Amino acid sequence: MMRTRPLKVALLGCGVVGSEVARIMTTHADDLAARIGAPVELAGVAVRRPDKVREGIPAELITTDATALVKRGDLDVVVEVIGGIEPARTLITTAFEHGASVVSANKALLAQDGAALHAAAEEHDKDLYYEAAVAGAIPLIRPLRESLAGDKVNRVLGIVNGTTNFILDKMDSTGAGYQEALDEATALGYAEADPTADVEGFDAAAKAAILAGIAFHTRVRLDDVYREGMTEVTAADFASAKEMGCTIKLLAICERAEDGASVTARVHPAMIPLTHPLASVRGAYNAVFVESDASGQLMFYGPGAGGAPTASAVLGDLVAVCRNRLSGTTGPGESAYAALPVSPMGEVVTRYHISLDVADKPGVLAQVATVFAEHGVSIDTVRQQGKDGEASLVVVTHRASDAALGGTVEALRKLDTVRGVASIMRVEGE
Repeated sequence: MMRTRPLKVALLGCGVVGSEVARIMTTHADDLAARIGAPVELAGVAVRRPDKVREGIPAELITTDATALVKRGDLDVVVEVIGGIEPARTLITTAFEHGASVVSANKALLAQDGAALHAAAEEHDKDLYYEAAVAGAIPLIRPLRESLAGDKVNRVLGIVNGTTNFILDKMDSTGAGYQEALDEATALGYAEADPTADVEGFDAAAKAAILAGIAFHTRVRLDDVYREGMTEVTAADFASAKEMGCTIKLLAICERAEDGASVTARVHPAMIPLTHPLASVRGAYNAVFVESDASGQLMFYGPGAGGAPTASAVLGDLVAVCRNRLSGTTGPGESAYAALPVSPMGEVVTRYHISLDVADKPGVLAQVATVFAEHGVSIDTVRQQGKDGEASLVVVTHRASDAALGGTVEALRKLDTVRGVASIMRVEGE
């Protein structure tokens, strides 16, 4: 039997995502009510520019006083899609204090202060849901937090930023350089006017922190995530990748150590074999590959950004939270019981592709091989091409620690026969 009194929802932010949330709440009102068991009423919308025309939203619902809105005391759910750290953090905690549960898409805030927000939600016996914070419309957080709750997740490997994937895919498929591909992404609306958060890996690092925390039942903050951008990736890197039967992706990688005693979280460009499922993810799409003990290998794929896809994830959380309100319960909160240490990047073990500019003369390969051996880094393959006294030497290693590889490269730079290190690329997905 459906309850007639509506559940009241406040919306903080009415931009690309917020406007889609409001639109779906209005156009799908009957379906949402049937799925929840009660009508859902948009009770207020906090914005910065009240004079902007917002189709379908009554003017009397618009306010610039977000604090007063979340303090009303009669709200059931607050949906936060304004982003950033403040005032979002204060508004969310204030919403808890005044009786509302929260649905958020704020990856930066959750990566930085997720533990404190979860603690505030628990203190006030309220929900904090954030499916939209990681991969747009792709169901990922709920499967990790609920569907795989009885399994042991060992690795999460994913493309979690559509802008960077579009750029790298364009470089791979057309041979374009980085700047040319970025210009096209900007013209098509895939890249912001200032793309730093995307191309330097900040966006993906925040998502990696959230995923690692959920997957490994451990608090992982943004500062724990190693981050490396993709602005130095070149057409020559793609040419080398193709020679190895690989392509290049900006990956978020969260791993449990082989002994299970620690975890790592990192974001960086990497070569992956064309046979790996992530290699075929094209354009601005996202995909996340999960490896666990019982389930084996799972892949989640779909649009990772945009107003409608992200709003879909927000509305999914809204339905779940509203159902909890009606039943007088709350959903899963933070699970950080494992409290595993987060290892530094120097301890991460992987394969490497190193391209060196060297003198084209006898003995160079022997010198380079000796340096690798002295630092305990085993060589898998070597390819050398030379002309007019100069040569390119490409070395692919077996698995080695980042610290060992760093020491190797530092020593290589000191050799008279090594003119420079053209590129260093990790090799993942094998």
